[in-house]
Amino acid sequence: MLIKNLGPGLLFASMAIGTSHLVLSTKAGAQYGWIMIIPIVLANILKYPFFEFGIRYTNITGKSIIEGYNNRGRGYLWLYAIITIVTSIAGPAALCSITAGLFINLFGIQNISFTTIAVGLFIVNSIILIIGKYKLLETTLKFLIPILFFALLATTVLVIKVGPVTPIVDFNPPAIFNELGILFLITLIGWMPTAVEASSWLSLWSAEKYNIDGSKPLLKDALREFNFGYILTTILAIFFLVIGCMTLYGSGTELSSNAVTFADQVINLFTTHIGNWAYVFIAVSAFATMYSTCLTQHDAISRVSVDIIGLLVGEHDKFKGKKYYVIGIVAIALMSIVVLYTLGANMGLILAIATATSFVLAPIVGYMNLKNVMSSDIPEGDKPKKGLQLLTYAGIFFLSCLAIYYAWVVIF
Repeated sequence: MLIKNLGPGLLFASMAIGTSHLVLSTKAGAQYGWIMIIPIVLANILKYPFFEFGIRYTNITGKSIIEGYNNRGRGYLWLYAIITIVTSIAGPAALCSITAGLFINLFGIQNISFTTIAVGLFIVNSIILIIGKYKLLETTLKFLIPILFFALLATTVLVIKVGPVTPIVDFNPPAIFNELGILFLITLIGWMPTAVEASSWLSLWSAEKYNIDGSKPLLKDALREFNFGYILTTILAIFFLVIGCMTLYGSGTELSSNAVTFADQVINLFTTHIGNWAYVFIAVSAFATMYSTCLTQHDAISRVSVDIIGLLVGEHDKFKGKKYYVIGIVAIALMSIVVLYTLGANMGLILAIATATSFVLAPIVGYMNLKNVMSSDIPEGDKPKKGLQLLTYAGIFFLSCLAIYYAWVVIF
């Protein structure tokens, strides 16, 4: 039953293991060591309900969680629309840029710019999604994720076998609880396993899978499939943490804040630590990580945008057709290409705005999801149990504290 239902949870794992894992998890281990396993696991536990509710709501009602926002009130829908606008401007363009830069570094391409490669990625992604839609996306990831997992597992085993890098003389680990360390913690937790608004992506993938299959699984089977994907994202985050700890922690290497340069540093240091023969394992892991995230995010943001517009204009059923999905895929690709060529120099500022919006509004989105699954849309017996409700409130409180501190630092 799990194999048959594989889909939304697998797509979630593919989408989540991008920058948060390859860059942030690795950097957490590289800079701060094994202690960073605590915030990684804590973030995955505290955010779990917000994503689970996306599966739960759609499985029970047959509707997307975005329709649930609309049912709670137009204000909820407009707030989520604003979040989507901000993230859709920055997210795909930045992610494809990182993937393109990584592709150039990994395969030694010298005479093609990263912008050209990024445009090529958008074109390839659009073709895959338009021709195959959800089914081809799911099939592609069923092939890609095992490659990623086993390449990363091999990489992790190799670094453990060789042992940790020899620390430099008088190595002093950086402080965690100063302003710089706390900001890194907030960034790590904020993007681990991914942004909270991605709960709607899970919801829409579930709705599409049920539509294709012509039926929907029992709630327990849908949640089992999601839990499989969610646990996989946590394990992979720990793999990247181990790689960072074993190959970089204590080495005294100055780590780049640029995602592409940092990934290149990790790969080169890894091959120095293990040997050039092992390059293929980390190279495949890194590129598969970023490309799978690129592909799934392109699909998800297109679906979310079409769903929101359909609800706002009162033509939701009409906007479910293939024509509007294709328009969404092409529109996101074109907008991202324009952003790359015209605002590429300001990508850091655009990403900072998107990150701030996502972090600050995360507890609100979490609360909106809770309101949906506790509403009259869900039969009493299918609502979250008390333990899951308490974990949700703990997550909202924790994310609220992080959001307040983050806003304070950014503003003042």
